[in-house]
Order: sequence, then C-alpha cells, then structure tokens
Amino acid sequence: MIFDERTRRKLDRLSLVATRAGSGAYRGERRSARKGSSVEFADYRDYRPGDDLRRLDWHIYARLDRPFIKLLEDEQDLAVHLLVDASRSMDWGEAESNKYRYALRLAAALGLIGLASGDQLTVVLLKGDRETARYGPARGGHHTLKLLRFLESHPAAGVVDLPQVVRQVARASRRPGLAILISDLYNADGIRLSLRELQRGGHEVRVLHLLSPDELEPTFSGELRLLDCETGATQEVSLDSGLRGLYRRRLHEWRSQLQAECRQRGAGYLPLNTAVAWETVVLLEMRKAGMLR
Repeated sequence: MIFDERTRRKLDRLSLVATRAGSGAYRGERRSARKGSSVEFADYRDYRPGDDLRRLDWHIYARLDRPFIKLLEDEQDLAVHLLVDASRSMDWGEAESNKYRYALRLAAALGLIGLASGDQLTVVLLKGDRETARYGPARGGHHTLKLLRFLESHPAAGVVDLPQVVRQVARASRRPGLAILISDLYNADGIRLSLRELQRGGHEVRVLHLLSPDELEPTFSGELRLLDCETGATQEVSLDSGLRGLYRRRLHEWRSQLQAECRQRGAGYLPLNTAVAWETVVLLEMRKAGMLR
C-alpha cells in the first residue's frame, strides 16, 4: 500500500475539516479557536507548497538544506480517530473494488493527511465482539510507514456488533475529536447507536458508507441460494427483473434513511461505490462534501 510521489504530494496539501471538535494539547498546524493565545515559537513541521514563506526558518534551511515552517503556541492539533469495519462482510468485491481493501486505502490516505497536518492519529480496526487492532495515538509524518504496515497486516474477519465495539472505542478514547467510521453498515440499528456512542464521547462524526458494484446493482438472476458470509445463514430466492427492481428501491430507501439519521445527529455521511477510484473520493468527493479542504 505505497503511494506514488505525485499522490503523496496531493495528499500532503489537504487537511481534515472539523467544525466542532476541540483542538488538543499537542501543537500542530491547525489554528486554535481560543482568543488571546500566545504567539511564541512552539515547534517545527516540514514546509508544504502554499505555506507562508514568512514563517520559513531560513537558519534551519541553510544548515540542513530542508525547509521547515515555524509553529506557534496557538496552533494545536486535532485528535483524529479512524474506525475501520474489518468484519468478514467487508471482504467482498474483486481486486480494487474489494470493500476492505478500499477501506484500508481510504484509512491510509486520511491517516497520511492527519499525520502530515500534525494531528494526533488513532486507527482502530473493528472485528469480532471487540476492537482487535489499534494503531496510535501517533503524530508526525515519520509515522506514515508504520501506519501502512499496520493496515496491511490485519485481514478482515469475524462478525462485528458495530454499536458494541464502537461503544468500547468511544469509552477508551482519551481525547475527543474527529471520528471517521468506514463501513458497509451491515448491522441492524448500527449507525444510530454508533453515532450516539461517539457523540456521547464528544466526537464530531463522519461516516463513509462503502458498497461494491454488485451490491449496488446485482447482475445474477434465476433460482439462487444466498449465503450470509458472516453468520452462515442461507436464503432461497428467485431473482428476476421485478425482484431486482424491488432491491434497488429498498437499497435507495436504506441509504436515504442512513443519510437522514446522520443529518439529524449532525454527522457527515458520504455513500461510496468502490468502483470509483479511492483517489477520486479523497481528492474530489470528500472535498465537495466539506470533509477535507
């Protein structure tokens, strides 16, 4: 899961948007909402195109031949929590359209953006009855390679009780901040209860809802036996054009309900088709939705 240099440079110019989540105790490049804060020197970070050259430390540049930007006391980081559904149902779809592979790509890109911005990053992979893999908290671009290795080392497995696992994650979070849930949301009442738990913990929430192309538009037909990949339950169906039409309507209603639930609770919701390149989602769709800038 290595980003080419061109993509890396594009990601480095982005930052995660949080309108209500508080800034934290560590210093980053994000401006604090507090008034009258000190403007004394606090730290350095790497220069990125578009930065104010008046804040470049020319003495450091002359000594190390690398440009660094000076950070001030009133510039604080955001606590970013990426929650990735790693249940067995996510391991569906071919090649780059595989939901879990796609979710990991998004998590890697968003994690890189957070680290490059000086935010404090935590990534939790959700599988089984409780969280089973956690990375962080980490801060700074030097953690990027470790993050990518972490994401590549954990396959999807198990059945996730999403609200229960999210509750555990929310209660274990020491710092509230921006929580981004990446999931196919195949869980009854999962989104409503999960939003409640995260918001109780003081988090501002974004939901990235992934479905694969064949989940959005089934192409098979005839007499079928459907198998639930998580529970093993089976269902006999006779799939014709009429039933496919009903499926599309129910799917539209379901996603509309999810979006309405998120809107009601003040959470961001973005429905995604894994046939769309993940770069397009990060560089275009999430920016249009106001989740990145």
